[in-house]
Amino acid sequence: MELQRGLWQYLGMIEFRTLPDDHPDLAHSPLLRGALLTLQYAQTYGSIGLTQTKAFKRVFVHWAVENFDWPGKSAEEMFRYNKVINEYEFPPLEVIHFLLISLRLGCHIKGEFRLSKRGIELAQNPSQLFAELIPYFVLQIDHTSYARFENRPFGQWDVWMNVINVEADHGTTEAALFETFYGEPQDWHTAGWREMVAFSASVLRPLEWAGLLKEIREDEGSKQICHVFKTPLWRSAIKLDTDNMLQAISVQ
Repeated sequence: MELQRGLWQYLGMIEFRTLPDDHPDLAHSPLLRGALLTLQYAQTYGSIGLTQTKAFKRVFVHWAVENFDWPGKSAEEMFRYNKVINEYEFPPLEVIHFLLISLRLGCHIKGEFRLSKRGIELAQNPSQLFAELIPYFVLQIDHTSYARFENRPFGQWDVWMNVINVEADHGTTEAALFETFYGEPQDWHTAGWREMVAFSASVLRPLEWAGLLKEIREDEGSKQICHVFKTPLWRSAIKLDTDNMLQAISVQ
């Protein structure tokens, strides 16, 4: 417990490093990949059609489902139960659409989504798109807006990321992280499952969508265990106050 108590003093700094466009670790980010594909599609075809409610039309939604290669949402799985998929039924695309508009990389004009000048530039510049997209998505978006419930976990990103940096360095579990932050051994099968849902949806899932964490779920008897690991992109793109603790932990 001495280590965990000491972690809380490391607050404040979250720095995203600049990576070259051809850096292999950028491939770990589903959100970056989906945003790049969306920008490149709009650039190739001139625009993406919109519905009356200003969502992407189904023809593009289906293309996105087939090409995004989104973790846990393969085209085979999604089309198995639904032959027709709308944007709101593919949450990653709905979020990407919102982000591109918010960052002014595209806009809605006469029933179409069209790229801005900046959007055209970033369609061919993965590292700069990562630099604009990922910090904004992780640190500034209200992640409860697209979660199943509106519960908001107590905490802030400088604490969450600095502690996860150490706790998940050699792998941990979702339940263990929750207990580290909140002192209670909750999980999806306990009375505090709603708190676990809020933590997972507002902290762990954004980091997974960004490509910074990897979650692996496995059944263990009557319950499911979620293992959490830092990806190579976390190690190459993120600089944190607790980085100087990682080597000391590996030596012990």
